[in-house]
Amino acid sequence: MIASELFGHEQGAFTGAMQRRAGRFEAAEGGTLFLDEIAELPMETQTALLRVLQEREFERIGSTEPLKVDVRVVAATNRDLSSSVRNGTFRQDLFYRLNVFPLHLPVAARARRTTFRCWWNT
Repeated sequence: MIASELFGHEQGAFTGAMQRRAGRFEAAEGGTLFLDEIAELPMETQTALLRVLQEREFERIGSTEPLKVDVRVVAATNRDLSSSVRNGTFRQDLFYRLNVFPLHLPVAARARRTTFRCWWNT
């Protein structure tokens, strides 16, 4: 259950929830959280993610107590999110929240001869 992984859960929130568990957002407090394959999120999880991005708060599964969080989110996908928005499988408002600084990287098979190098001044 991806929502439990991201937002955590309270003891007894669902079958198998034997104890309270902090989610990835709590663990990333003050830092950055990388979300891979963002296009695969179920619609209800997209709604909860949008709330975190807009309000900077969320609730663990099985809780009614909002938790404040200060986290930067970096998201990736191999799908065309614009098409997913048009198809109704990805929330338009979430797309615009995430699409602040898009990076389009070439597919590895097409970029065989491309070498990326980084230099740091120390």
